Amino acid sequence: MPHLLSHLSHIEITTPDVAASTRFYTEKFGMRAIHDSDGRVYLRCWGDYYAYSLVLSLGPEPTLKRMAWRTASAQALEEAAGRVEASGITGTWSTGDFGFGKAYEFVGPWGHPMRLIYDVDKFDADTDYKSIYPDRPEKRSAHAGAPRFLDHITVATTDVRAFCAWYTDVLGYRTMAFTDLEEAPITVFGVLTTNEKSHDLGVVLDTSDRPGRINHIAFWVDTYQELIVCADVLMERGTDMEYGPSIHGIGEQNYLYFREPSEMRVELNSGGYRNYVPDWEPHTWKPSEGSNNLYRNGAMPHSMTESFPAAEGLTATEEGASPEMKAELLNPYAVPGQG
Repeated sequence: MPHLLSHLSHIEITTPDVAASTRFYTEKFGMRAIHDSDGRVYLRCWGDYYAYSLVLSLGPEPTLKRMAWRTASAQALEEAAGRVEASGITGTWSTGDFGFGKAYEFVGPWGHPMRLIYDVDKFDADTDYKSIYPDRPEKRSAHAGAPRFLDHITVATTDVRAFCAWYTDVLGYRTMAFTDLEEAPITVFGVLTTNEKSHDLGVVLDTSDRPGRINHIAFWVDTYQELIVCADVLMERGTDMEYGPSIHGIGEQNYLYFREPSEMRVELNSGGYRNYVPDWEPHTWKPSEGSNNLYRNGAMPHSMTESFPAAEGLTATEEGASPEMKAELLNPYAVPGQG
């Protein structure tokens, strides 16, 4: 298959309080708000090459409104749209919006809204933000621990392997790894990439009946030290750490999880491997191998099983399934009427 997608371009999420979420990302996390229109606020990291990477819009609960991926070329945009249509999904074309041109919008098989674009506005910093490094879009943030750029998104689905197969077969993602339960061949986590990163799209198993849910959004810092500094800055300003810092076995990234005011989970990453192997075969991890916490020395909080928006049912994580989810998956006859 030709190379269709180049990378994750931006994410739009909803929040019940746009102003509060904006203050969090700008004052505590170190992003910059560069535009607002029709109730939406557009934010960027200091290393984003495009105008923005995160859009906040008003909604009654935290949700994924869309994830936008830039294609490898204008021709790739047409081909990607054609492949989506050939798979049986009908999308729509638009002439674009703030920061991007012609776009193809569709909802994936498991309910996740997607936008495919090629024409984008490259960020051009004004004098106050111009970097002394010619290849940097703007100067490094003066905010301690501020993210350099958007890293990945992790969503939830009722069938992890089928999800990975569709995104691989239709849009050319590479599936990089899975996590299966110790007790049974049930896949609870998978990672995919559009480039040499270990992943820019993650997917966790979800037993709810609400499609299109999201588990977290993730940003990147260059060093582990910056990640630790960010944790320090956030905690001193009233934001608790939900999980970490530690290191994932899958992807080998250092990680840190916390919540913004809407309760949306945010992850900060550093490190990780680069993979250029065109015929890579994904390894299937077990949680006991340290798929989520390579050190295997700390219990993951139960709150990490929450995805957004809230729904009845259970969600797995990179570490595996909670005891409640395992009971439901391994013994479906335990509940009358399910077997």
